[in-house]
Amino acid sequence: MTASASSFTVTVEPSGTAFSATPDETLLAAGIRQGVGLPYGCKDGACGSCKCKMVSGSVVHANFQRKALSVEEEAAHFVLTCCATAQSDIVLESRQVTPAGALPIKKMPTRVSSMVKKSADVVVMQLQLPANDSFAYRAGQYIEFIMRDGTRRSYSMANAPHTGPALELHIRHMPGGRFTDLVFGSMKEKDILRIEGPFGSFFLREDSDKPLVFLASGTGFAPLKALLEHMQHCGITRPTTLYWGGRRPSDLYMEEWIRAQMALMPDLRYVPVVSDALAEDQWSGRTGFVHLAVLQDFPDLSGHQVYACGAPIVVESARSSFSAQAGLPADEFFADSFTSAADTAR
Repeated sequence: MTASASSFTVTVEPSGTAFSATPDETLLAAGIRQGVGLPYGCKDGACGSCKCKMVSGSVVHANFQRKALSVEEEAAHFVLTCCATAQSDIVLESRQVTPAGALPIKKMPTRVSSMVKKSADVVVMQLQLPANDSFAYRAGQYIEFIMRDGTRRSYSMANAPHTGPALELHIRHMPGGRFTDLVFGSMKEKDILRIEGPFGSFFLREDSDKPLVFLASGTGFAPLKALLEHMQHCGITRPTTLYWGGRRPSDLYMEEWIRAQMALMPDLRYVPVVSDALAEDQWSGRTGFVHLAVLQDFPDLSGHQVYACGAPIVVESARSSFSAQAGLPADEFFADSFTSAADTAR
């Protein structure tokens, strides 16, 4: 039965969570509007984080990228909730749905309080929030910068909420990118930027005691840093191995912070991996692709949870190989995939 003459009922199994969706709003937007925590990342049909199985019903997809939903997956009735609209009552299957009561999404001005260059192409930015306002978020979530023409750029918070009220962001320069050219060019301290958030379902599932594998490429380290701060603050002692991959050692721009965090978290292990070191780097650590380093160390991931963040090729390679080769359950892989290298990524 439909929720009303102008909307359809969307049920998410196995939780039985249900909400209504009109034909002119995406399933994800409808869920967010009603406080239902469906998994998602980019909200733009590019990353695949919102992909789930449609058990019954009919949807129409707006534009999306095939790397997020293949022809075979679409034929097997998988959908991208961020760009699918209901044409009937829908039953979805997603074990990553979180209970109703999502944090409020707010728009607000922020002030750039500091910009510190951590490498040739990475800046750590601190944003000051309005003194008379509050901003609640979960460690691992992201905000969107709203530019003057209405376009948006998304970046994950790199600090846990308890360290606030300032927000920490890690921004890599994408030459030719409108926003990052601004950050690395004319932007200065005290500039005012407009943001909206929090967004995303990349946060720690605390109802499990499984050991954790954190996998980052480049500035994908940012939300994992926030997760580690949150874990240390909350006394979460699950065994955790952080793999951080970069092309060259300089891409691992906050190793001193990690070493300091390891002193606070005895259950934390760190494995840096470099794929394209030069002789001048004098690199003696692990080499190759970072997700393959995980497989070398963990040939059996059946009892783990994995949180992966970074370039889409890294995240998707990890997702498929961890499941196929190491037995990781599909619903124990949580990801935040940067949407592109063209200045739209976190």
